Amino acid sequence: MDSRFICALLLSLLAFTQAEQVKFADCGSVSGKVVEVDIQPCPNQPCQLHKGQSYSVNVTFSSVVESQTSKAVVHGVIAGVPVPFPIPTDDGCKSGIQCPIQKQKVYSYVNGLPVKAEYPSIKLVVEWELRDDSSKDLFCIKFPVQIVS
Repeated sequence: MDSRFICALLLSLLAFTQAEQVKFADCGSVSGKVVEVDIQPCPNQPCQLHKGQSYSVNVTFSSVVESQTSKAVVHGVIAGVPVPFPIPTDDGCKSGIQCPIQKQKVYSYVNGLPVKAEYPSIKLVVEWELRDDSSKDLFCIKFPVQIVS
């Protein structure tokens, strides 16, 4: 195969899979430091999440501790009240992270964010935590979203 063709193919795939970097607030990362947050698809901010769709959330972070496990906890914060937001798997070790987690290593946590059809159309803040085996946050991020029909 022609190397120019392979290069063009790889560049087009990269452009197609390019996620949008999302502005976020750190809400108490103790055991790690967030590098970036990407949500696919999210062409504008705040991200508009359509009912009945699922979104990919990718959090790149570095760990300052070792941990055998990691567990995600996600809430939608509505009028200051955190409401549990179910995700496909809460096990971070099954979400792109190879456990055990090591110090000073960068990880890419990837999970789905399903938006159920019965959710109300509302603006809210998503609070996403990934906890280590001491229940301390490897990361804690907040980002605004709007659920739409």
